[in-house]
Amino acid sequence: MTIATFADLLQEARKQPKPQRLLFVFVRAELPDFPDAEQRRRFEQGEGGVLVPVICVDKSTEELSSMAALVEESRRTEIEWDLVFTAAMDDPEDDTEVERQLQRMMESLQMGNITAYLAFDHHGYAVNVG
Repeated sequence: MTIATFADLLQEARKQPKPQRLLFVFVRAELPDFPDAEQRRRFEQGEGGVLVPVICVDKSTEELSSMAALVEESRRTEIEWDLVFTAAMDDPEDDTEVERQLQRMMESLQMGNITAYLAFDHHGYAVNVG
């Protein structure tokens, strides 16, 4: 199945034989350090930039009802973000493993390795950033 929306992701996660834990890393697009004129121009047009993780969270599929609910919860943090990258894993009994995977995901995104994750905008639509 192609996942085109956040609702598709939830549906697929709920179909899995084992309960799933969804990992979310919210990122903000920023200008790189010492941007040149072309980088600045593209960024001002809503293109380019670097993706900077600003917050991360994990949720079971039972804790999520929709993208709108996730967005509303994120607004309470008062941290601005542009995209959310998502991964899924079998729900472990130990939260230490979840934290380890979230940390690995954040480090991977900081290094520009984004193809292993699904990205969604505020409306819950999958975004191709690769």
